[in-house]
Amino acid sequence: MAKKLRIDKILSNVGYGSRAEIKVYCKKGLVKVNNKVISNPGTQVDTDTDKIEFNNEVVKYREFVYIMMNKPYGYLSATFDKRDPIVLDLIESSYLAFEPFPVGRLDKDTEGLLVLTNDGKLAHRVLSPKKHVPKTYYAKIDGVVTEKDVKAFEEGVTLDDGYETMPSQLNILESGEISEIELTIHEGKFHQVKRMFESVGKKVVYLKRLSMGKLKLDEMEHPPHAPKLDETLSLGEYRELTEEEVKLIEER
Repeated sequence: MAKKLRIDKILSNVGYGSRAEIKVYCKKGLVKVNNKVISNPGTQVDTDTDKIEFNNEVVKYREFVYIMMNKPYGYLSATFDKRDPIVLDLIESSYLAFEPFPVGRLDKDTEGLLVLTNDGKLAHRVLSPKKHVPKTYYAKIDGVVTEKDVKAFEEGVTLDDGYETMPSQLNILESGEISEIELTIHEGKFHQVKRMFESVGKKVVYLKRLSMGKLKLDEMEHPPHAPKLDETLSLGEYRELTEEEVKLIEER
């Protein structure tokens, strides 16, 4: 579907500079549309059909960007914070031009799969309570996790505010003083995994998200009992998602 945008917005969105800088580049004759030099930065361009060139290099425009990040400990899933580092601090400027934001959130002390995009409609669908997009976590638990906990989670537990969770799937990887588990939930309440274990008298001491929908995190390092996924991303690293992978985010 054809979409017309200002040439300065197009070029700034794909990392060629700020709008003020694009204005200067236009005056210098560095910008062409359909082989014609464009001096007016406000010129409307059809992103589907018009040929855009910057300094004789063809510009490939795209509206949205989709990023998978292996979020490290200590970063906020936010687009701005005065005090703490945010996940966007880890992203290079060419992506920041798209103004991506986290789809959902991971706590400051939680690691793992975080999707960032500027596609608001996708984010809305994924986060909609009606969609019940599954999210799987690996966690270390202070306390012995038992089959009784598995059954309780299957039936749904009551959180500290009285909310009753949907049924979830708890898989015990190792039971002991520090247990290791995998948990799949189908909703996204505030601190939900931590509060679910608190409801059965246990505490989460380490938490990492492994998947969202059918999209799985690829990582370099993984906990001893966590599934060994495609080894591509270490903590703090990120990559773009393919079109096929974007579709996986919403699948159940």
